[in-house]
This record gives sequence, C-alpha cells and structure tokens, in this order.
Amino acid sequence: MLRHHLAAAWVIARRDFCAVIFSKTFIFFLIGPLFPVFIGAMAAAVGSQVSRDIDRPVVGIAMPAHQGDLLVAARAGLAPRMAGFVPEYTVLARLAPGETFDARTVLASKGVKGAPQLAAVVTGTLDKPVLTATSERVDQWRGQLALIAAEAGAPGPRTYPDVIEDKIATTAAKQHVDLAVTAQAGQVLLFLLTMLLAGMVLSNLVEEKANKIIEVLAASIPMDALFLGKLFAMLAVSLVGIAVWGSVYGLLMLAGMKSIPLLATPSVGWPMFCLLGFLYFAMAYLLLGSLFLSIGGMATTVREVQTLSMPVTMMQLMVFFFASYALARPGTWIETASQVFPVSSPFAMLAQAAQSPVLWPHLVALVYQAVWVGVIIRVGAQLFRRTVMKSGPARGRRGWFRRPVAATAR
Repeated sequence: MLRHHLAAAWVIARRDFCAVIFSKTFIFFLIGPLFPVFIGAMAAAVGSQVSRDIDRPVVGIAMPAHQGDLLVAARAGLAPRMAGFVPEYTVLARLAPGETFDARTVLASKGVKGAPQLAAVVTGTLDKPVLTATSERVDQWRGQLALIAAEAGAPGPRTYPDVIEDKIATTAAKQHVDLAVTAQAGQVLLFLLTMLLAGMVLSNLVEEKANKIIEVLAASIPMDALFLGKLFAMLAVSLVGIAVWGSVYGLLMLAGMKSIPLLATPSVGWPMFCLLGFLYFAMAYLLLGSLFLSIGGMATTVREVQTLSMPVTMMQLMVFFFASYALARPGTWIETASQVFPVSSPFAMLAQAAQSPVLWPHLVALVYQAVWVGVIIRVGAQLFRRTVMKSGPARGRRGWFRRPVAATAR
C-alpha cells in the first residue's frame, strides 16, 4: 500500500515538476525576485547619497571676542577621539561687549551665508554656553558641547595620554549577541524564502479543477498521493530557483560586488548549520505548503486564490513574528511553544542551531515536523475529497467557495 502511494506521488511530482520547469513562464519566476533586489539596492544607494548631501548639520557659534574660535579649535581636537557623530562648528559672529545675537531668528531663516544647513546655534560664553536647537538636537549634542566648551576654556595646550590597547577576540556577552544575530539572520532568510515560494501551491489545483482533470486523477490514484506529489514537485521547483539565485549571487561576489556583513560562526558550525537550514527550509515549505494546498484546494477560480493570498501572507508573518519573539526569550515557555507549534518549529529550531551545539533535538524536531506534514496532508486530502470532489446538483454540494447552483428553467 505504501509503495503504491509513493509510486503515485512520484508520477504526480515528476509530471508537475517538468510542466513547471519547461514552461515559458519559469524564466520570469527565476528573474522575478531579482527586480526587487535590484530596485532596493538602487534605492538604498540613492537614498544614502541624498542623505549624505542633505543631512550635514552645522552648529553655528556666536560668542564674545575669540571664544568661538577656541570652541572650533577644541572641537577639531576632540572630534577624532569622540565616539559617534560630531557636527561641524562654524563661527557666525564675534560679538563685541554688550552685543547680542538672536539665535532663534537665525535658525528660523532659510540659512546663513557659509552655513546653509544650520541646525543649532551656541551663544553665551565658554563658562555658560547656551545651545539653541530642537529638543532632539539639544538632547543629542548637550553632552558634546559641555565637553568641548570645557576643553576650550582650559588654560594652555593639553596633551592626551596614549592608551595601551589590550584587545581580546570576544567576550561571553558579545558572543551571545553575535550568535543571536546569526540566529535572527537565519530566521529572516528562511522566512523570505518560504514567503516567496510557498504561496505557489495555493493555485496549484485551480487549473486542474477547472479542466476536470482532478476528477480523472482522483479516480486513478489516492488523494493523499496526489497532494504529496504536488507538494514535493513545488518543493523541487523552489530548490531549482534557490540554486539559480545562489549561483547568481556567487558570480556577483566573484565579480567584486560587496558582500553582506560577516556573521558569527553558529554553535554547530557553518557546514552543519547550512545542512540544518536546508532541512528546515524543506520542512517549513512542506508544512506551510501542505496547509496552503489544502486551503487553496477549496478555491475554484483564480479570483478566489487572490482573495486567499492576503490572509495566507498575514499568517506567514504571524508565524515569523512568533518565532522572532521567542528568540529573545530563551529558556521560557514561549521558546518551547515556538518549537512545539508545527509551522513555527523550523524557524525556532534553526535559531537554536545557531545558539546551541547540541544536535539530538534537531533530529527529534525533524521527525516531529515530518509527522505533522503527513497529518496535514492526510486531513487536507480527506477534506478536499469530501467538500470538493462531490459533483452534481442533486447532492446539494456547497464547497467553501462554491456558489449555489442556479435552478434551471423547465
């Protein structure tokens, strides 16, 4: 019996796989994700350049005599030694005794000659500087200004001691954070691939139902084998797409494109992590795909499939958010729940592979997820047969998306 089911599933999988791979639209499936990546990269480059050109804040200084010049010199000496961004300082006015400067009016104008991007104005004296700016800028630059003003008011030149460096590779706290980043990156990649590829199975049965081919297939092979074959065919198509995209990325790296930031080595090592990532992608695809195939099997038209696409996408997002939320709470019941819940289990277990070197839980999780794939396929096939495969108006059939059959005029 099992051999008959597997043979039938293989026939369906080979048929669907060849039909997709050798279709004229498969090339658009392969190049489709490259357009958002290209547009995103171009938008990021243009946005970064625009941000650099526009957001160059300057702090104007209006102080008595040459106190502003002292402040600019102190800023030039301290800025290379200070962490974070330190805005440029420029002298707007050297005030004579009794002279005032209206900082609010200057900041309200479109710009000052020599400092068109004036973000703040420092008035007062070195002993009591006054920083006029928005609340965000004041909170950001108040500490910097105090340090620079103290340096400018110090008598005589100041020398800074050389700091002896004693660098270590990492700390326990940094290693924990780095492994969490690797785990999160694995979850994000797994989510993007499943969201991009698992939705294909929603419309897998629509054309065959419209052409009545599904009834011939249902009469020839078990419905479980039909679902299993279609699911593995779409998984194979997805793996072909991933192989092509990975090859293109590798060629771009060889051509000199800037690589993604390096991630910390996962606890199980990169070879095992990649293997587990492949297995968990397959399980995530089979779990979500079997669920989507069961839901999409209830649809009879492309319009109904389009209506289903939004709830399906929201469900995928909720699963990803749940797994990501559990990542930040290790050792709690939330993490355990994310590992036990079937559709979030691949995401949670991939994160654990990055953070823990123990391997036996992954074997248990993969077997557990495979059992759930079988359960969902079994239930979905029975539901499909009972609700959709009953034809004829005499039985009063009404599928989930089936409209009532209009009475014919006699």
